[in-house]
Amino acid sequence: MNYSETIDFLFSRLPYFTRDGKSAITKDLSNTIKLMELLGNPHHKLKCIHIAGTNGKGSVSNMLAAIFQAHGFKTGLYTSPHLKDFRERIRIDGEMVTETFVVSFTEKIRPHIDTIKPSFFEITVAMCFDYFAQEKVDYAIIETGLGGRLDSTNVISPILSVITNIGMDHMDLLGDTAAKIAYEKAGIIKQGIPVVIGESDNETDEVFMEKAKSMSSEIYFADRNVRYYNTEILSDLQGQYQQKNIVTVMQAVEVLKTIGIPLDDYTIAKALMNVKHYTRFRGRWEIIGQSPRIIADTGHNEHGLRLVFKQLADEKFEHLHMVFGMVKDKDRTRIIELLPKEALYYFCKPDLPRGLEPSILAEECRQKGLKGEVYATVKDAFEAAKKTAGKDDLIYVGGSTFVVAEII
Repeated sequence: MNYSETIDFLFSRLPYFTRDGKSAITKDLSNTIKLMELLGNPHHKLKCIHIAGTNGKGSVSNMLAAIFQAHGFKTGLYTSPHLKDFRERIRIDGEMVTETFVVSFTEKIRPHIDTIKPSFFEITVAMCFDYFAQEKVDYAIIETGLGGRLDSTNVISPILSVITNIGMDHMDLLGDTAAKIAYEKAGIIKQGIPVVIGESDNETDEVFMEKAKSMSSEIYFADRNVRYYNTEILSDLQGQYQQKNIVTVMQAVEVLKTIGIPLDDYTIAKALMNVKHYTRFRGRWEIIGQSPRIIADTGHNEHGLRLVFKQLADEKFEHLHMVFGMVKDKDRTRIIELLPKEALYYFCKPDLPRGLEPSILAEECRQKGLKGEVYATVKDAFEAAKKTAGKDDLIYVGGSTFVVAEII
């Protein structure tokens, strides 16, 4: 198979959460463990930092990767989902995994697929560990996909675990309370390995402290660190919500220093101002146009969108245009309550089976007094917004990672 045929095979042959939803989720780590054994357990050769959380884990992962890269370490970065190219998920020093490796890895593992029956995500996790091990990275930054305890990435024994925050998302899979979701995320806390919690919360703190105690792990709450409390730290990632993520990163850096990793303040500051340069990170409060100003952001749940819309309210504009689409398995009621009432909406469906029909979203929004029209595609909605908006207006693109992916 060539690269195009290989990607078609991976997407069509394997259960894929983005397409199939929760039916693609494996209930334990057995498939990943079998894949690792076939590959000679490459994850055992890596020094990993493991990152989970409802929101911010992608930003924290990219910031930490930038910091390691700026210090000259060969740095692997695994994140999901991708925006445009499958290979975005697996990077070394900002460069995507080669097409040649994707093809050769898939050919190597293909004879075992009918026996193991792995998901798309399990295969990509195995691919990343094999690639990072073969390329002998100094450190690997590993972002969980969903949850933590049963996430395929949770076969690693990291040097540090990070949990950014807990919000009410994927409740059909992780639990219907913050404490239950925290329990799943806390599954990445390992015996004797320190853990950083980005945002403390009365409902979840005890869950994390009990788990850390049972694992004899030092626990650090980043937002209680007086060094960073109410201190603005500059970054090229412009969303106001990034300040919370930066505090998490700085606490993680403090812990990494204590375990002997030489990180200096000047290089850390340089890295945070050049995250997009180092890792090619996109889609977080990304300004993609001026006159009218166009902002795209991948926030897609109540916890994340609350922060995004707070910043949106601070923007200066004549009129607000919202190119907005969602996937089916989100709690729309809470999100619709947050949507700006004065905006004109361009409802659309991200191009995947999990995408929510825009007519359904539009009707639910109209019942809350929101105004807008339905469009067949994200591109149609975006083009209509650009045609309608004046030069002093603002166009916001979001509601789903997959809406943003189709625009940028």
